[in-house]
Amino acid sequence: MEKTRINKYLAELGVGSRRAVDKMIEEKRIKVNGILAESGVKVDKNDTITINGKPLNIEKKQKVYFILNKPKRVLSTAKDERGRKTVVDLIDTKERIFPIGRLDYDTEGLLLLTNDGEIFNKIIHPRTEVYKTYLVEAKGNINMTTLNKLKRGIMLDDKITLPAKAKILLADDKHTVLHFAIKEGRNRQVRRMFESVGHPVINLKRIMLGELNLDGLETGEYRALTKKEINYLYSL
Repeated sequence: MEKTRINKYLAELGVGSRRAVDKMIEEKRIKVNGILAESGVKVDKNDTITINGKPLNIEKKQKVYFILNKPKRVLSTAKDERGRKTVVDLIDTKERIFPIGRLDYDTEGLLLLTNDGEIFNKIIHPRTEVYKTYLVEAKGNINMTTLNKLKRGIMLDDKITLPAKAKILLADDKHTVLHFAIKEGRNRQVRRMFESVGHPVINLKRIMLGELNLDGLETGEYRALTKKEINYLYSL
């Protein structure tokens, strides 16, 4: 049997994403055959792997996929040391799942959760460039000059953002409501882009990820992805 890189191997077993496994290796939490694991080491089912001193159950777990309409004031993480509510707390499943990407604490909307590390990496990898569409309510009346600036890209962290898609739905002197789609996922990117042009975000909700949407899901509700939706994610 051909050995597999440990981050890919553990991701397929539902331990976490490849990135999460790499972090556990950096933190010296994983051993292979009694020796601290190194990034890039290859393993198979014949190797003895321990995580935090506990043997790994190599039985493959059922892969599950959920779409959640995340409420505000819920953390986009699997666990919070301070005991605050997380998106995982909202999903009733016996499998250990994790969110794909993040939504800010005060941002609501579409979030995917799974124990499939391969899907996780396909979606967050910059090469995938799947559009994430938001319903944005921003302060003030955004004119076309400003809108085109947002679409072309904004300088954040000494690097300009990728071109975005934008469509104004409603505008008056107090606020502007629009659909805004980006391919990236930088920290607080949408909020920071609008702040940079003088129109801070009042409300923010992700409504689509690629072709996936929130149809039929009220805030706080979730459902399992259909086989067609799962195949779509693998096709990205």
